Amino acid sequence: MRGKQALAGSVIFFLAAPCVVAGLLPWWLTGWRMLPAWPPLRFIGALSILAGIAFLVHAFWRFVAEGRGTPAPIALTERLVTGGAYRYVRNPMYLAVLAIILGQALLMGQALLLAYAAVIGAAVVFFVHFYEEPVLARRYGADYEAYRRAVPGWLPRLSPWHGTKPAKSGLTEQ
Repeated sequence: MRGKQALAGSVIFFLAAPCVVAGLLPWWLTGWRMLPAWPPLRFIGALSILAGIAFLVHAFWRFVAEGRGTPAPIALTERLVTGGAYRYVRNPMYLAVLAIILGQALLMGQALLLAYAAVIGAAVVFFVHFYEEPVLARRYGADYEAYRRAVPGWLPRLSPWHGTKPAKSGLTEQ
C-alpha cells in the first residue's frame, strides 16, 4: 500500500473505530455531564485521556510508517508492526482506547463509563483472541509467533523487545 493510501485509510479507520468507541458512544451515554468527583481523580482522568490519545495516534502512525497499511481488518499492513509501543505490548491501540474511556469516567465522575469500559474490554479480548491473532498468525507466520511469544498482549514488558532477524514477511527490528 502506498504511503498516501495507508495514511488516508488509517485516518478513515481512526474516525470510524476509536473515535466512535472512545468518543461518540461515551458522549451518547453521558452527554459529557460532569458529576461530582474528587479533584485528584479528575486530574488522573485528564492525564489518562491525554496519554491514551497520544498512544493511539502513535499506534496508528506505526501502521502507516512501519507497516505500510492500516489497522483496519480489510486493509492489513504489508509488514508486521513491532516498533514503538508495539515493542512493549501487542495491543497498545486497544489499551489506549480503554485508557481514554476510563479517563473520561474519572474526569466526569461517570460510573456508567466504567461499565462501558468493561464491556468494550471484554469485546476486544474476544475479538483479539478469536479473530485478530489467528489472522495475524496466518499472514505473518513464524514472525508473528516469535513476536507473540516475546511480547505480552495486555500487560506491557518493562524493556523493549528487539525482535528477530527479518523473514520474508518483513518483521522489522525497531
